[in-house]
Amino acid sequence: MAVCGWKRIVLKVGSALIAPNAAGCSTRYLLSIARFIAECRAAGTEVVLVSSGSVAAGRNAISYKQLPLPINVKQAMAAVGQSRMMASWAQLFDFDCAQILLTHDDLKDRRRYLNIDNTLRTLLANQVLPIVNENDTVATAELKVGDNDNLAAMVAILADADALLICSDIDGLYTANPRTVPDAALVPQVTQITPQIYAMAGGSHHAIGTGGMQTKIQAADKATRAGIDTLIINGQKAATFDELLANRQCGTLFHKQQERVSAKKHWLRHSLKPRGQLVIDEGAGQALLSRGASLLPSGITAINGDFEKGDAVLVQSTTGQTLAQGISQYSSPELNKIRGVHSQQIANILGYCPSEVAIHRDDLVLFRD
Repeated sequence: MAVCGWKRIVLKVGSALIAPNAAGCSTRYLLSIARFIAECRAAGTEVVLVSSGSVAAGRNAISYKQLPLPINVKQAMAAVGQSRMMASWAQLFDFDCAQILLTHDDLKDRRRYLNIDNTLRTLLANQVLPIVNENDTVATAELKVGDNDNLAAMVAILADADALLICSDIDGLYTANPRTVPDAALVPQVTQITPQIYAMAGGSHHAIGTGGMQTKIQAADKATRAGIDTLIINGQKAATFDELLANRQCGTLFHKQQERVSAKKHWLRHSLKPRGQLVIDEGAGQALLSRGASLLPSGITAINGDFEKGDAVLVQSTTGQTLAQGISQYSSPELNKIRGVHSQQIANILGYCPSEVAIHRDDLVLFRD
């Protein structure tokens, strides 16, 4: 497990690191984390940051002493704290940062999920650091993911990350709570998440946090099942990030349960029911098969079926051979208007251009694979 082997990571930072005293943002722990992010980017590793802290960052701006906080008070605190938190991160970097606010509905809706995916790709391609947080200003109980550990796992899967790093305030997973059990031992590696692993974890001891070791293990469970190695590390120690940058493992490593690429290909090919077919010309077929290219609207000659943006479609040659299956960036009515035209013309024809491709190569599996 080494930084030099990661092409893309998701790093989750919790409220206790953003606002350790629940009195606004602090750079106490963020300086070493920011340096780690900058060093990773300099080494060619893309980073997506999942940052809690909007409620904690805005807590001292809203006068309310009683616990638990009502949802409207939390939302008001988040409204203040979100800008504070983003400003706190932005001052630590000499490159651009972008804010992405999500709710559970955004992740389960096919169209919104695809839009988030496209936004992340574009930001990373332009060397912008995406900073993701749950949209606490508008999220209610039924819309919330619940905690940013599990949100980070969902983002790691969405972003097709190699690794998920979850910052904690202890060194990793212990055999028991190290604060109450003196002889509790650090678990350096977990090859399989079992009920015994869950039994080692307790809840959050922080009044300002929503997660604890339980939610971190839940997140590791989600990520490792999707083929993503997961590390729980101590985000309060600068030495943690020095160790990682030196390609030495620290914390607790949860090993991925399968290969990431094959897992996504299996999902694309076997878990999604195709809603239509795209017939493509020979040149587009060669680009897909030989160069691993995305499918452009210019290569589409015919469209069959009625489907929406985000639906799975089959890709076929003019001779009827099924070449691939992928997720369409456009609905069938939209593709019928732009098939056979160059990507630069999409905006003129539709009045908008959410994507220059019909199917992105990351959302496509060839049937020879």
